[in-house]
Amino acid sequence: MIEHGELSDLDAADRAMARQLAAGDPSALRAAFDRYGGLVHAIALRRLGVPQDAEDVTQQVFVRAWRGRTGLDPERGALGAWLVGITRRQVADRLALRRRDLELADRVGRLSFRPPPAPAPDSVVEALAVADELNHLPDQVGTVMRLAFFDDL
Repeated sequence: MIEHGELSDLDAADRAMARQLAAGDPSALRAAFDRYGGLVHAIALRRLGVPQDAEDVTQQVFVRAWRGRTGLDPERGALGAWLVGITRRQVADRLALRRRDLELADRVGRLSFRPPPAPAPDSVVEALAVADELNHLPDQVGTVMRLAFFDDL
């Protein structure tokens, strides 16, 4: 059981670690990971249910903490609470990404992929006959007719 004096020592150590982190001390990031990494991972795993996703979110939380360390104010709140806030945002982002992926997969699944219909034999014969006749026309007239017949211009 933690005594009251030990708790205030932990709070003081936590504030000191937060100040070092905010000042850009990489060892403070490592110390924060050692102290809060398990908590961050547990929250992510509970919400996401996939160990790989929880590991990714845990890593992202500490990367974001390092990048956003200038926004950390140890006097406004505890380091652990700040990290839990980052964790919640990262979990929400991961869940939103999952939802977008599922919606996209659902839309793709509803598309019907059918090859275009093969041209009817009569239309192929007709196109060959027209092409042969176009070859007998003068160049400019043949070009205009080809554009009209084959290119729908």
